[in-house]
Amino acid sequence: MSSKILAANIALKRAYEPPSEADGIRILVDRLWPRGLTKKAAAIDRWAKDVAPSTELRKWFGHEPSRWKEFWRRYRAELKHCKEPLDAIRDLARSTPITLIYAAHDTAHSHAIVLREVLLD
Repeated sequence: MSSKILAANIALKRAYEPPSEADGIRILVDRLWPRGLTKKAAAIDRWAKDVAPSTELRKWFGHEPSRWKEFWRRYRAELKHCKEPLDAIRDLARSTPITLIYAAHDTAHSHAIVLREVLLD
């Protein structure tokens, strides 16, 4: 099995967008369940709370674009302590398409972007 993950195998999607077959395995990567979303509507296959930013980091960031670079750096540092859950997601992504599901409104400053980058490294 190749250790390389195809970039096309890891997609990102907001939890509030409708699921599709193209999503493959849908992995919720938030620590909190998306507000107002039923389990059926979310169609989540796995919930990887362990790879979400810590509560402290999430609250500090507050989706403030001016803090994005520092959030990116701090979150990557946190992910260095998440080897097992990251490896489990990588193993899936090597063999099948996955979609990292997140609830943030700001799609340009979502932790899922950083997480995808780390998974592809």
